[in-house]
Amino acid sequence: MLDACVTQGAGLQGLSAQTAPRLVVMASHDDRPSELPLLWSLCAAWSDLGYFVVVLDATQTESPANPGLQQLLTPSGRPEEMPRETMDTAWSIYPAALGLGQLCTASQHADDAAPLEELEHLFQSYDVVLLYANADMLASSLPDSSIEPLLAISTNERSVLTAYQAMKRLLLNGRLQPTIVSMVDASDQNSLACGHKMNKSLQGCAMNFLGRPISTLSVDMQQADEDAPRDVNRLALRLLESGMPRRAGSATSPRHRAMNDNDSGKRSH
Repeated sequence: MLDACVTQGAGLQGLSAQTAPRLVVMASHDDRPSELPLLWSLCAAWSDLGYFVVVLDATQTESPANPGLQQLLTPSGRPEEMPRETMDTAWSIYPAALGLGQLCTASQHADDAAPLEELEHLFQSYDVVLLYANADMLASSLPDSSIEPLLAISTNERSVLTAYQAMKRLLLNGRLQPTIVSMVDASDQNSLACGHKMNKSLQGCAMNFLGRPISTLSVDMQQADEDAPRDVNRLALRLLESGMPRRAGSATSPRHRAMNDNDSGKRSH
Protein backbone atom coordinates (compact mmCIF):
# COMPACT_ATOMS: atom_id res chain seq x y z
CA MET A 1 0.00 0.00 0.00
CA LEU A 2 1.00 3.62 -0.26
CA ASP A 3 2.64 4.88 2.90
CA ALA A 4 0.05 6.21 5.33
CA CYS A 5 2.34 9.15 6.13
CA VAL A 6 1.67 10.59 2.68
CA THR A 7 -1.26 12.64 3.92
CA GLN A 8 -3.37 15.12 2.03
CA GLY A 9 -2.22 17.94 4.28
CA ALA A 10 1.45 17.24 3.73
CA GLY A 11 0.90 16.84 0.01
CA LEU A 12 -1.00 20.09 -0.35
CA GLN A 13 1.67 22.00 1.55
CA GLY A 14 4.20 20.84 -0.99
CA LEU A 15 2.02 21.89 -3.93
CA SER A 16 1.83 25.56 -3.06
CA ALA A 17 5.06 26.39 -4.89
CA GLN A 18 4.53 24.07 -7.83
CA THR A 19 4.41 25.17 -11.39
CA ALA A 20 1.36 24.27 -13.45
CA PRO A 21 0.06 22.41 -15.29
CA ARG A 22 1.33 18.99 -14.29
CA LEU A 23 1.62 16.12 -16.73
CA VAL A 24 0.63 12.63 -15.59
CA VAL A 25 0.90 9.69 -17.99
CA MET A 26 -0.88 6.35 -17.91
CA ALA A 27 0.26 3.64 -20.29
CA SER A 28 -2.44 1.46 -21.79
CA HIS A 29 -1.80 -2.25 -22.33
CA ASP A 30 -5.27 -3.07 -23.69
CA ASP A 31 -6.63 -3.82 -20.24
CA ARG A 32 -9.25 -1.12 -19.90
CA PRO A 33 -11.10 -2.92 -17.04
CA SER A 34 -7.94 -2.43 -14.99
CA GLU A 35 -6.84 0.94 -16.33
CA LEU A 36 -10.05 2.97 -16.47
CA PRO A 37 -11.12 2.54 -12.80
CA LEU A 38 -7.76 3.91 -11.69
CA LEU A 39 -7.80 6.68 -14.29
CA TRP A 40 -11.29 7.89 -13.32
CA SER A 41 -10.54 7.58 -9.59
CA LEU A 42 -7.43 9.73 -9.94
CA CYS A 43 -9.38 12.36 -11.88
CA ALA A 44 -12.11 12.32 -9.23
CA ALA A 45 -9.53 12.74 -6.47
CA TRP A 46 -7.91 15.75 -8.17
CA SER A 47 -11.31 17.29 -8.89
CA ASP A 48 -12.40 16.81 -5.28
CA LEU A 49 -9.27 18.67 -4.20
CA GLY A 50 -10.21 21.59 -6.45
CA TYR A 51 -7.89 20.97 -9.38
CA PHE A 52 -8.96 21.39 -13.00
CA VAL A 53 -8.23 18.23 -14.97
CA VAL A 54 -8.17 17.35 -18.66
CA VAL A 55 -7.76 13.83 -20.03
CA LEU A 56 -6.10 13.33 -23.41
CA ASP A 57 -7.16 9.87 -24.51
CA ALA A 58 -4.71 8.80 -27.20
CA THR A 59 -6.33 5.36 -27.36
CA GLN A 60 -9.19 7.11 -29.18
CA THR A 61 -8.98 8.80 -32.62
CA GLU A 62 -10.28 12.26 -33.38
CA SER A 63 -12.89 12.81 -36.10
CA PRO A 64 -15.10 15.68 -37.28
CA ALA A 65 -17.91 14.24 -35.18
CA ASN A 66 -15.61 13.69 -32.20
CA PRO A 67 -13.02 16.50 -32.22
CA GLY A 68 -10.04 16.45 -29.92
CA LEU A 69 -6.35 17.25 -29.72
CA GLN A 70 -5.84 17.37 -33.50
CA GLN A 71 -8.47 20.09 -33.84
CA LEU A 72 -7.02 21.97 -30.88
CA LEU A 73 -3.65 22.17 -32.65
CA THR A 74 -5.15 24.40 -35.36
CA PRO A 75 -4.43 28.12 -34.94
CA SER A 76 -8.00 28.80 -33.85
CA GLY A 77 -8.28 25.79 -31.52
CA ARG A 78 -9.21 26.66 -27.94
CA PRO A 79 -10.18 24.01 -25.35
CA GLU A 80 -12.80 26.19 -23.71
CA GLU A 81 -14.59 26.69 -27.03
CA MET A 82 -14.59 23.08 -28.23
CA PRO A 83 -17.26 20.44 -27.60
CA ARG A 84 -15.83 17.75 -25.35
CA GLU A 85 -16.85 14.44 -23.93
CA THR A 86 -17.59 14.86 -20.23
CA MET A 87 -19.37 11.62 -19.32
CA ASP A 88 -21.04 13.57 -16.50
CA THR A 89 -17.65 14.20 -14.91
CA ALA A 90 -16.01 17.33 -13.55
CA TRP A 91 -13.11 16.99 -15.97
CA SER A 92 -12.75 17.36 -19.73
CA ILE A 93 -11.91 14.44 -22.03
CA TYR A 94 -10.51 14.72 -25.57
CA PRO A 95 -9.53 11.98 -28.03
CA ALA A 96 -5.87 12.51 -28.87
CA ALA A 97 -4.33 9.76 -31.05
CA LEU A 98 -3.90 11.85 -34.21
CA GLY A 99 -2.95 15.01 -32.37
CA LEU A 100 -0.23 13.34 -30.34
CA GLY A 101 1.21 11.77 -33.48
CA GLN A 102 1.10 15.16 -35.19
CA LEU A 103 2.95 16.81 -32.32
CA CYS A 104 5.66 14.18 -32.31
CA THR A 105 6.13 14.30 -36.10
CA ALA A 106 6.52 18.07 -35.95
CA SER A 107 9.10 17.80 -33.17
CA GLN A 108 11.37 15.19 -34.78
CA HIS A 109 13.91 17.82 -35.71
CA ALA A 110 13.24 20.06 -32.75
CA ASP A 111 13.82 19.92 -29.01
CA ASP A 112 12.65 16.67 -27.41
CA ALA A 113 10.40 18.67 -25.09
CA ALA A 114 8.47 20.28 -27.96
CA PRO A 115 5.34 18.07 -27.65
CA LEU A 116 5.15 18.80 -23.94
CA GLU A 117 5.60 22.52 -24.44
CA GLU A 118 2.79 22.57 -26.99
CA LEU A 119 0.50 20.75 -24.57
CA GLU A 120 1.41 23.27 -21.88
CA HIS A 121 0.43 26.10 -24.19
CA LEU A 122 -2.89 24.49 -25.13
CA PHE A 123 -3.96 23.59 -21.59
CA GLN A 124 -2.41 26.38 -19.55
CA SER A 125 -5.71 27.02 -17.76
CA TYR A 126 -5.72 23.47 -16.33
CA ASP A 127 -3.85 22.15 -13.32
CA VAL A 128 -3.47 18.52 -14.40
CA VAL A 129 -3.17 17.00 -17.87
CA LEU A 130 -3.52 13.22 -17.87
CA LEU A 131 -2.21 11.59 -21.04
CA TYR A 132 -3.58 8.07 -21.63
CA ALA A 133 -1.84 6.26 -24.49
CA ASN A 134 -0.61 2.81 -25.41
CA ALA A 135 2.95 1.86 -24.60
CA ASP A 136 4.16 1.89 -28.22
CA MET A 137 2.89 5.42 -28.75
CA LEU A 138 4.49 6.66 -25.53
CA ALA A 139 7.79 5.00 -26.37
CA SER A 140 7.90 6.68 -29.79
CA SER A 141 6.40 10.00 -28.67
CA LEU A 142 8.30 10.74 -25.47
CA PRO A 143 11.57 8.75 -25.57
CA ASP A 144 14.27 9.49 -23.01
CA SER A 145 12.02 11.86 -21.05
CA SER A 146 11.81 11.89 -17.27
CA ILE A 147 8.13 10.90 -17.41
CA GLU A 148 7.28 7.78 -15.38
CA PRO A 149 4.12 6.24 -16.88
CA LEU A 150 1.70 4.38 -14.64
CA LEU A 151 0.92 0.78 -15.62
CA ALA A 152 -2.27 -0.41 -13.91
CA ILE A 153 -2.77 -4.15 -13.46
CA SER A 154 -5.44 -6.32 -11.89
CA THR A 155 -5.21 -9.81 -10.44
CA ASN A 156 -6.15 -11.21 -13.84
CA GLU A 157 -3.37 -13.35 -15.35
CA ARG A 158 -3.77 -11.78 -18.78
CA SER A 159 -3.36 -8.34 -17.22
CA VAL A 160 0.10 -9.32 -15.94
CA LEU A 161 1.15 -10.65 -19.35
CA THR A 162 0.05 -7.58 -21.29
CA ALA A 163 1.57 -5.30 -18.63
CA TYR A 164 4.92 -7.06 -19.03
CA GLN A 165 4.84 -6.52 -22.80
CA ALA A 166 4.02 -2.84 -22.28
CA MET A 167 6.73 -2.51 -19.63
CA LYS A 168 9.26 -4.04 -22.04
CA ARG A 169 8.37 -1.56 -24.79
CA LEU A 170 8.55 1.41 -22.42
CA LEU A 171 11.91 0.38 -20.97
CA LEU A 172 13.68 -0.78 -24.12
CA ASN A 173 12.11 1.29 -26.90
CA GLY A 174 11.32 4.50 -25.05
CA ARG A 175 13.79 4.32 -22.16
CA LEU A 176 10.86 5.34 -19.95
CA GLN A 177 10.69 4.15 -16.35
CA PRO A 178 7.17 2.86 -15.57
CA THR A 179 5.55 2.42 -12.17
CA ILE A 180 3.43 -0.71 -11.78
CA VAL A 181 0.16 -0.11 -9.88
CA SER A 182 -1.57 -3.31 -8.81
CA MET A 183 -5.16 -2.76 -7.75
CA VAL A 184 -6.26 -4.91 -4.84
CA ASP A 185 -8.98 -5.37 -2.24
CA ALA A 186 -7.24 -5.06 1.11
CA SER A 187 -10.14 -6.79 2.87
CA ASP A 188 -9.40 -9.92 0.83
CA GLN A 189 -6.18 -11.66 1.85
CA ASN A 190 -6.08 -13.58 -1.42
CA SER A 191 -6.26 -10.31 -3.36
CA LEU A 192 -3.45 -8.81 -1.27
CA ALA A 193 -1.26 -11.86 -1.69
CA CYS A 194 -1.92 -11.97 -5.43
CA GLY A 195 -1.08 -8.27 -5.81
CA HIS A 196 2.17 -8.71 -3.91
CA LYS A 197 3.06 -11.74 -6.03
CA MET A 198 2.37 -9.90 -9.29
CA ASN A 199 4.50 -6.95 -8.25
CA LYS A 200 7.38 -9.22 -7.31
CA SER A 201 7.03 -11.16 -10.54
CA LEU A 202 7.14 -8.05 -12.74
CA GLN A 203 10.06 -6.62 -10.77
CA GLY A 204 11.93 -9.88 -11.22
CA CYS A 205 11.20 -10.02 -14.95
CA ALA A 206 12.31 -6.42 -15.42
CA MET A 207 15.59 -7.04 -13.66
CA ASN A 208 16.36 -10.56 -14.93
CA PHE A 209 15.33 -10.17 -18.57
CA LEU A 210 15.56 -6.43 -19.20
CA GLY A 211 18.24 -5.45 -16.72
CA ARG A 212 16.14 -2.59 -15.35
CA PRO A 213 14.71 -2.03 -11.85
CA ILE A 214 11.11 -0.84 -11.69
CA SER A 215 8.90 0.60 -8.96
CA THR A 216 5.69 -1.09 -7.88
CA LEU A 217 2.91 -0.25 -5.48
CA SER A 218 -0.48 -1.63 -4.48
CA VAL A 219 -3.64 0.48 -4.33
CA ASP A 220 -6.73 -0.60 -2.43
CA MET A 221 -9.63 0.27 -4.73
CA GLN A 222 -12.31 -0.93 -2.31
CA GLN A 223 -12.08 1.70 0.44
CA ALA A 224 -15.63 2.99 0.45
CA ASP A 225 -15.52 5.63 3.20
CA GLU A 226 -14.63 8.44 0.77
CA ASP A 227 -15.62 9.51 -2.73
CA ALA A 228 -12.18 8.34 -3.84
CA PRO A 229 -10.37 5.59 -1.93
CA ARG A 230 -7.69 6.79 0.48
CA ASP A 231 -4.94 5.01 -1.45
CA VAL A 232 -6.05 6.72 -4.65
CA ASN A 233 -6.03 10.12 -2.93
CA ARG A 234 -2.47 9.52 -1.73
CA LEU A 235 -1.38 8.44 -5.19
CA ALA A 236 -3.07 11.49 -6.74
CA LEU A 237 -1.14 13.80 -4.42
CA ARG A 238 2.10 11.98 -5.03
CA LEU A 239 1.63 12.37 -8.77
CA LEU A 240 0.97 16.09 -8.36
CA GLU A 241 4.17 16.42 -6.39
CA SER A 242 6.25 14.51 -8.92
CA GLY A 243 4.40 15.22 -12.19
CA MET A 244 6.47 16.90 -14.85
CA PRO A 245 5.86 20.64 -15.26
CA ARG A 246 5.97 21.24 -18.98
CA ARG A 247 7.68 24.59 -18.73
CA ALA A 248 10.16 25.40 -16.02
CA GLY A 249 9.21 28.48 -14.06
CA SER A 250 5.69 28.70 -15.44
CA ALA A 251 3.22 30.42 -13.20
CA THR A 252 0.35 28.73 -11.44
CA SER A 253 -2.63 28.40 -13.74
CA PRO A 254 -5.27 31.15 -13.64
CA ARG A 255 -7.99 28.84 -12.37
CA HIS A 256 -5.76 27.46 -9.64
CA ARG A 257 -4.75 30.97 -8.58
CA ALA A 258 -8.41 31.93 -8.35
CA MET A 259 -9.11 28.93 -6.15
CA ASN A 260 -6.23 29.88 -3.87
CA ASP A 261 -7.55 33.43 -3.63
CA ASN A 262 -10.99 32.10 -2.74
CA ASP A 263 -9.58 29.62 -0.22
CA SER A 264 -11.52 26.78 -1.78
CA GLY A 265 -13.21 24.57 0.77
CA LYS A 266 -12.45 21.47 -1.28
CA ARG A 267 -8.79 21.73 -0.34
CA SER A 268 -9.60 21.15 3.31
CA HIS A 269 -10.70 17.55 2.65
